[in-house]
Amino acid sequence: MKNNDHRKSILIIDDDIAVCTSLKLMLKRAKFEVEAVHYPKDALEYLRQSQPDLILLDMNFTIDTSGKQGLKLIRDIQQINDRIPVIMLTGWGTLQLAVEGMKSGARDFMTKPWDNKALLSSIKTQLELNAVAAKVSAKDTGTSFEGLIGKDPAFLEVIAKAKRVSQTDASILILGESGTGKELLAEAIHYNSLRSQHPFVKVNLGGISSTLFESEMFGHKKGAFTDASADRKGRFELADKGTIFLDEIGDLDLNGQVKLLRVLQEKTFEVLGSSQSKTVDIRIISATNKDIPAMVADQSFREDLFYRINLITLTLPSLKERKSDIPLLAEHNVNNLSELYEKPEVHISEEALRWLMDQPFTGNIRQLRNLVERTLLLSAGPQLEVKDFRANHTPDVKVQGGESPGLPAVGQMSIEEMEKEMILRALAFHNYRVNKAALSLGITRSALYRRMNKFNIAYES
Repeated sequence: MKNNDHRKSILIIDDDIAVCTSLKLMLKRAKFEVEAVHYPKDALEYLRQSQPDLILLDMNFTIDTSGKQGLKLIRDIQQINDRIPVIMLTGWGTLQLAVEGMKSGARDFMTKPWDNKALLSSIKTQLELNAVAAKVSAKDTGTSFEGLIGKDPAFLEVIAKAKRVSQTDASILILGESGTGKELLAEAIHYNSLRSQHPFVKVNLGGISSTLFESEMFGHKKGAFTDASADRKGRFELADKGTIFLDEIGDLDLNGQVKLLRVLQEKTFEVLGSSQSKTVDIRIISATNKDIPAMVADQSFREDLFYRINLITLTLPSLKERKSDIPLLAEHNVNNLSELYEKPEVHISEEALRWLMDQPFTGNIRQLRNLVERTLLLSAGPQLEVKDFRANHTPDVKVQGGESPGLPAVGQMSIEEMEKEMILRALAFHNYRVNKAALSLGITRSALYRRMNKFNIAYES
């Protein structure tokens, strides 16, 4: 999808061929690269292999005019890549559908027949907003070690070690609690390596079921199984010449470990449905919050795979181990987020910075950033005070004497506050994987999304 002239790419998802043809003509005249698919299944397959800059999405694909199909597809798109702006298009537009679509992750809503100027204006606006967000993200998480903020000696020692090995092809295992920045460190290593001009492919192994492991990682040929309607490249092939980041590797079952070990040892694999081997040239970076040596000892993780992935081990300290970095991280987040949300005068008071240092932040940097973002969005004044952060922060329940925490005393917390706290806990526990958090709370994913909007909980922290 990338072009030498850097023209933006747009994906149209609409089952009406006439609509697709009309949109293509208009968008190509406006100097966009355009692709079209006609059904949700084809759209998701396309998005797993390509990343357009923007999506125009029809909301109905059968005689049903409720928009439910489009809403589901928006949520599915969010699961694949939540940074691609989606503009809804429908001939059956209602205010309720627009609201539901925006809650599900869409950025704008247009009715058919559309006005060309209005649609192009919306597209331009969303692309510009995405460019600003990408710029802020690059500064915050960036593609350089400068995006990893901290002065703590133990943290700086890890960064220095990472810099020394970044330009080698050594396999790296990054350890640390959830939210400590393992993915950001992996990105920095890749973009400062000799492979920086080649793909950086991220795979959350904890989110891939054992039945889909081979298809996801090695790809498949058309007809390899019932739903294989087209050839598909796997993650290893997509990462050729670059780096593959195997996140949550401690969640991989033994069967998957055996299949992964062969690829890491021989750099070859077979596409599902093909007997021909493919060879790849990749660097491996893995990460987990699990105690891998203990898993090796109890035989839930293969010893030979452990030694294959950890030529170099980098252990990121938790935020409670580097409390002196909390003010630095908080101010860094405020500076970046205030630019993104056009609130340039916002800053944190000294008292609030000291208060933040006293918080446990078991969700680490991710939890801190989430708190700063919510507080910045919901506070009116230019200076963020303790009361502003306290209003948007759900403290961790302290367990005394090793006993499980009970319910708060009557009058200490409202039902809504308890509901919000449980949602925050579930999201933090499941590393902000909405599907798993919803399952643990006993509600559907869409119900969880509604509650997250209700309580102004960010979708990604």
